[in-house]
Amino acid sequence: MKTTPWIALGFPILLAGCAGAPTAEEQAAMAADARKASGQLIQTLGGELRAAIGEKGPAEAISVCKERAPKIAADISKSSGFTVTRVSPKNRNPAGVPDAWEAEAQAGLEKRLAAGEKPETLDTWQVVQTAQGKVFRYAKALPVQPVCLTCHGDPATIAEGVKARLASEYPLDKATGYAPGMIRGIVSIQRPL
Repeated sequence: MKTTPWIALGFPILLAGCAGAPTAEEQAAMAADARKASGQLIQTLGGELRAAIGEKGPAEAISVCKERAPKIAADISKSSGFTVTRVSPKNRNPAGVPDAWEAEAQAGLEKRLAAGEKPETLDTWQVVQTAQGKVFRYAKALPVQPVCLTCHGDPATIAEGVKARLASEYPLDKATGYAPGMIRGIVSIQRPL
C-alpha cells in the first residue's frame, strides 16, 4: 500500500531537523498503528451499518452513524492511545468539521485521487508543532461505497423516509451529493508526542 507523508505532497514537515522529532522509522511505525486504528473504525462501523440497514431499513440505520460511530471511535481511541474521529468539509454531524490540518490533508488526498491513486489506499501523516507540543497527525480517506449512497448520494434519489429522518436528526446536513469513489471525509487520528 502506498502512503505519502506530507513532505511528498509539497507540505513541509514542520519539525524537520528539530531536536526530539521522531525519526522517519518512528513516524512510519506510528502511521502503521494509525492505519490499523482507522481500519478498525471503518470495518466496525461499516459492519454495524450494513447489519442495521438489513434489519431495520435505511432510515432507522441512521442511528448507527449518529449514536454508534462516536462510541466506536471512543473505544478505538481508548484501546489505541490515539484520538480517533471522522470529519468532512461537507459534514453531517456539527462536531465533524475539519480543522485546518484535516482540511489540507483531505485536499491533498483528493488531489492524489484525481491523479489516479486508488481511493482505499489514500492516507497521509505528519508531525506538527502545536502550542501544546508535538503531535502526530494521520488522515485516512473515506471513499464513498455504494451503501453510502443510501444517505449520502444525490438528494433526488435518496428515499423520502431517509430524507425525513436526516432532516430531523441533522437539520444542517451538508453530506449529500456524493458518487461512488469520491472522498466523503477522513478518519482523523492524532497523538501527542
